[in-house]
Order: sequence, then structure tokens, then C-alpha cells
Amino acid sequence: MKSQPPKVSVIFPVRNEGKNVKMTLDSLFSVKTNIEIEAIIVDDASTDNCCKFLSLYRFKEKVTYIRTEGVGPANARNLGASRASFPYLAFCDAHMTFENFWLDRLVFYLASGASDAICPAIGSIDDPGVIGYGQSLTPSLKIRWHQKKKRLFETAILPGACIVTSKKAFQDIEGFENGFSSWGHEDVELSLKLWLFGYRCHCEPNVKVLHLFRVSHPYKVNYEGIYYNLMRMAYLHFDDNRVKKARTLIHYAAPSKIEKNVINDGVLIKRAHYFKKRKRDIEEVFNKFNIYF
Repeated sequence: MKSQPPKVSVIFPVRNEGKNVKMTLDSLFSVKTNIEIEAIIVDDASTDNCCKFLSLYRFKEKVTYIRTEGVGPANARNLGASRASFPYLAFCDAHMTFENFWLDRLVFYLASGASDAICPAIGSIDDPGVIGYGQSLTPSLKIRWHQKKKRLFETAILPGACIVTSKKAFQDIEGFENGFSSWGHEDVELSLKLWLFGYRCHCEPNVKVLHLFRVSHPYKVNYEGIYYNLMRMAYLHFDDNRVKKARTLIHYAAPSKIEKNVINDGVLIKRAHYFKKRKRDIEEVFNKFNIYF
């Protein structure tokens, strides 16, 4: 009996994306694929009517629309995942275009057991020759893109622009960090958690999607929120010495205030829970990818 092709829920967190949402969905539904796809749009407090077109959209029967009021990109993704009908999840930005069979080729590695979470090569819409291939971290925990490799390879960090995994793995790691109420570090935290909980993250350099790299956000992003997420991630996953080192990375806010807020928000209980559940420690993961932090 011939097996049925995989089914994938593609989740888009959206906030003030203008015409990008329609561009992205048009691309998603126009490229060739053998996979059944549903799109889930999580409109997180947009004020620009960027999703208004959905009421008359030609593929609206394949789109689930959810409106939220400022829960942040991590929780928007979690909400989208909770409404997903299919066993595989793709988390994508709402300013992208896709190529034929991109999702088929990525999900193949998940379905075959070769990977647990995967990203494609990510090029620039404005200059498609500029391409990144998965990510790692610098000694100051900044993102560093990999250069191209010939075939599937392990990557420390899956870029938030496009992450594909199974619903089973996503639920086991308890999703994106629900304590992140603003933008910053959500893809890094998820990737580290996948590795810590015993999963594998890969990049397939021979599959490429295009992404709009913006010089500014279409909504307000503040330093305190970014640093809060950094310290929360550190408390959730780092050893004590690395938690102290993470504190030294806070430059435009009061470290003691941010750390106090993180602790008051119950991070130590979750830290203990994660430390019991994980299969690797952060030393092993950082050593594996030569992250000198």
C-alpha cells in the first residue's frame, strides 16, 4: 500500500507586515508540492490591516486566522502550533517566498528519521545571492551564519525565519519559551532546547527560501525586552558560571533589575524542571559547535 505524503501546518506570526503577508501566502500556495499544507496566521496586534485581504483570499479555505493582542512572537508561534491539524510544523516569517518542493525536501529528513528539526538555506529577497546556511553563536551570543556546505549538516541554531519540525518533538520540548512576551532570542532558545533535550537540528543547504531582511522592525522593540529574554534563556539552560557571564552582556539596561524580574517570574522552577528532563548539558552542546561562551 502506497504511503500518504506528509501533512504540514505552516505557522506565520504576523505584526504590521503590510503587503508581505499576501506575498508570502501567494508564494506558499503557488509553488509545486506533493504535501498537504494548511497555513495558520497569528496576527499579533497588527494595526495596519495587513491581514484584511484574507476574507476574500482565493485560498482562504486553507488558512486559519487567529488574532491576538500583543503576546509576542514566541507565544504567537505556540498558539499557532496549538491550532495545527497536521503532524509536522513549519514556523516561517510572513515576509518570504518559496521554491518548488522546498517543504517536501525538508520534511523528507524528518519523516525518514535523519533529523528532528531542520532549516533551509535562507537568501535575501533583495539580493538572492546573499545566502545564510543555519547559524551558530559568537562568544557574545550574537548570531553567526554558516557558509555553504555540500549536503545536510548539523547546525547549532535554526534561524527563526524558517524552522520545520514534528509536532511530537515540538510538544516534547514544550514549544517556544512562553515567558518571552517580546521579540528576541526565541529561535536561539528553541534550538538550544532541542539539542539539550536530545534532538538534532540540521540545515539542508540545497533547499533555499528567500527572506526579506529588514533594517528595522515594523513595531516597537525595546532593549529591556531583549535582555530579559537573554537572561531568562540563560537561567533556563546555562550553568551558574554562564548565567553570570550572560549578565555581563547587558549594556543598555540595569542588569540587577532585569535579573530580578526574571527570577520573580518563576524561572527557577522551570529551570529545575528542564534540568531533570534534558539529555545533554549546555557544556556538551557548546563544545560540539565550538561556541566559546
